[in-house]
Amino acid sequence: MSTTKAISTIIFSIIGNTVLAIVKGLVGYFGNSYALIADAIESTSDVFSSIVVLVGLRYSSLPPDENHPYGHGKAESVVTFIVVVLLIGSGVIIAIQSIEHIITPHKVPAPYTLIVLAVIIFIKELFFRFVSKSSKQTNSSSLKADAWHHRSDALTSAAAFIGISIALIMGDGYETADDWAALVATIIIFYNSYLIFRPAFGEIMDEHRYDDLVNVIRTVSREIPGVIATEKCRVRKSGMKYLVDLHITVSAVITVKEGHDVAHALKNVLMKNIPEIADVLIHFEPDEQ
Repeated sequence: MSTTKAISTIIFSIIGNTVLAIVKGLVGYFGNSYALIADAIESTSDVFSSIVVLVGLRYSSLPPDENHPYGHGKAESVVTFIVVVLLIGSGVIIAIQSIEHIITPHKVPAPYTLIVLAVIIFIKELFFRFVSKSSKQTNSSSLKADAWHHRSDALTSAAAFIGISIALIMGDGYETADDWAALVATIIIFYNSYLIFRPAFGEIMDEHRYDDLVNVIRTVSREIPGVIATEKCRVRKSGMKYLVDLHITVSAVITVKEGHDVAHALKNVLMKNIPEIADVLIHFEPDEQ
């Protein structure tokens, strides 16, 4: 269910970014605003990155097989890296083109470009909120990256709005204000790239970032008959799911069969109560008392 929701959300992103890229490109060209054209370039890169995310989501949702006993979930983190590279690439292109326009004299942008930008900022912020909410519901890092693409787009549009406003208000000598705005926007793009990259890198490296989930696992475990205590609890994320390694303490006088039954009962309860868990490996140890 979470995969289906994530895929439908990313298709929504692809359609939305395609429409906005065309609108911004046309308005930027005819309205003489490179900040809007830069926005269109970023939206175009967003389309390609969303397509990459879509492919990654479909692949990462494949079940485990002989060559991938832990599933294909890590593919989502790899896709997130690709999205970051595309985002940085669009930022570099915008920066280079902005500098070229700054040193090349051109006309002041048309006033109506401000109206278009205001509408775009509003729409992209709505996109960000919608996709971000979906990423939290599905626990998808690549969907979170796509959400930040929308927020980045909204921020670059806001920078363009400020730059064009300055150019229109101040008049002669300030024609390049929107180009400077586009250049400043690249800094925002690079910073957002880091925000996207950092958690995905943590997932690839199996970095511990899940204290809240560990606390829930320990709480649920202590409610299972036969579980005296929990010891080690390691959690790693794979795609939209978690893999758990858990050590529990059981009575030293019970049989191996009884300990095995306790572990299986615990595993079933954990996977039922916490649907985000894909698998649990439980090791039981004897109580020393």
